[in-house]
Amino acid sequence: MDNILTFSITVFTGFFAIMNPISNLPIFITLLEGADKETKQRVNKKAVFIAFIIVCVFVILGKFIFELFGITIPAFKITGGILIFFVGFEMLQSKKSNVKHLQNTNIDENIAVSPLGIPILAGPGTIVTAMNFVSNASYIHIGLVILIFGLMCALTYVTFSLSELIVNKIGQNVISVIGKIMGLIIAIIGTSMIIEGIKISFNL
Repeated sequence: MDNILTFSITVFTGFFAIMNPISNLPIFITLLEGADKETKQRVNKKAVFIAFIIVCVFVILGKFIFELFGITIPAFKITGGILIFFVGFEMLQSKKSNVKHLQNTNIDENIAVSPLGIPILAGPGTIVTAMNFVSNASYIHIGLVILIFGLMCALTYVTFSLSELIVNKIGQNVISVIGKIMGLIIAIIGTSMIIEGIKISFNL
């Protein structure tokens, strides 16, 4: 029971750090600037749903993908760790997103698919994190990962729904600080994956 609780907390922390709904608020607001409330809610629902489906596919088929391409767990952990560390390092360096923002009120709701669904919510970092949690896990653990990611998507939906209120209350500077803290956590998770992969490779 303690193992399941520890695993669940680790998974939630990893997803929360990599998806970071608070620091994604400015992106959501900018992309939907000028849109009415109904349009924002439609885009919000679609983006979160698409992100959930994409990550679930990788979580469920992760083991088959490993077998199909002959990917070893140590290689995945080391490569995934490097990728996640790079994502966290960019956040610490305050790199601006390469997402192109719409500058008019004619909102293209396809932004729910890209860039909101992919890669902002279900980007490489999120997918790698999810697959890392199930790379050598039981079906119970796989179910927990899906359940916790679903909870994370629900939190993201609520956060985006209250986006303008949250930004007005918290302020852009605080959101920036939160983003840096999450970046540090992501970098640490990436480093841990690399160390774990090396230990497995050399039976340490």
